[in-house]
Amino acid sequence: MIVPTKGVAPQRALLAVGAQIVIATERQPVTVTQAWRRLLTWRDENNHRAPLTFWWFALALDLLYAMGLIELDRDLLIFRARDDVA
Repeated sequence: MIVPTKGVAPQRALLAVGAQIVIATERQPVTVTQAWRRLLTWRDENNHRAPLTFWWFALALDLLYAMGLIELDRDLLIFRARDDVA
């Protein structure tokens, strides 16, 4: 689930989806809705055709939060620089 397995395609693994979120949002502060829409647009533009549900997207956000890479501040997702991660 977090990493690709026999049942989870590489482009749907939570680490991959988390990376796609970071790339799609260009590490700019965005709302959750904006991040979701940008991710769907990015996946379409880059031919990632595996279906992605909103709850799977939410799990990827949870993983990024657990890794200390994002935080929620006043309804905005704030992406932390690698140097900021403790």
